[in-house]
Amino acid sequence: MAKSVALVLGSGGARGYTHIGVIEELVARGYEIKAVAGCSMGALVGGLYVAGKLDQYRDWVRELNYLDVIRLLDLSFRSPGVIQGGRVFEVIGEMIGDVRIENLPTPFTAVATDIAARKEVWFQDGDLMQAIRASIAIPTLFTPVEHNGRLLIDGGVLNPLPIAATVSAHADLIIAVDLNTDVAPMNVACEAPVQENRQQKVLHRWLGKLNFLSKKYAKGEGSDEAATVKMGMLDLFNQSLEVMQESLARYKMAGYAPDILIPVSRNQCRFYEFNRADEMIQVGRLVTGQVIDKWEEEQATLAEQRASDPGEQRRAG
Repeated sequence: MAKSVALVLGSGGARGYTHIGVIEELVARGYEIKAVAGCSMGALVGGLYVAGKLDQYRDWVRELNYLDVIRLLDLSFRSPGVIQGGRVFEVIGEMIGDVRIENLPTPFTAVATDIAARKEVWFQDGDLMQAIRASIAIPTLFTPVEHNGRLLIDGGVLNPLPIAATVSAHADLIIAVDLNTDVAPMNVACEAPVQENRQQKVLHRWLGKLNFLSKKYAKGEGSDEAATVKMGMLDLFNQSLEVMQESLARYKMAGYAPDILIPVSRNQCRFYEFNRADEMIQVGRLVTGQVIDKWEEEQATLAEQRASDPGEQRRAG
């Protein structure tokens, strides 16, 4: 049975922690990851994996609580991005060190967007940390990256699921992880950290600074069941970006369909809930296990059908 994989890791903010669980489950089942492509959090997790630092990153993020997330985010209303991200990228940079993509043991592609040229930029050589930083620069949220005279932002703006970057990989399968799918969230039991409720209030007050354009929008106006939804700038931007990325992902898959798609609900967590790593990693392992079990059963059934079909045996001979 096919065991080598080209892995495509999509964008989705904090849901990107799911990629850690996906990788862990694939490796545990004996699949060999021979190439990785990703954008945004997919580029971050994929880059850490190919650099051999994913275990260190996983252990770090699993310990982050609400207050830790706040301390790591550099709030700035004067830069092109609300969050400069210097503190968090300093920690990640120390993990990765001075690594060039072309020297990695596994081919890797990080996808960013050239905002002026309106084109994808594929990082397949050069400084790994710079490639990750460019790919993860969510517009208006994280500060853009200047590289070779270009202003680069999150790759998910044009390609949230960069399958095309893996089609030339010498692998049996292309497996893509889509973090913006319209499926039901998975229930995962996780032990709540101490003082979680109090810290959650602190985080939401802080995020309220980003939601300063909060307004009430009527839903279902003109009906007896009209409801009012409060949506701030941050939530409005996030939902708009996810709608766009969901549509783009379907378009990209129409051109380059993966052999296996691992779907993660866009409602599994909010894109800024970076304190939920343990839960999302578990989701990644569980969803991957379910999808791979189903695929392996289908492959076994097909093999049995071929073995029992004399015509197939003659053609194989």
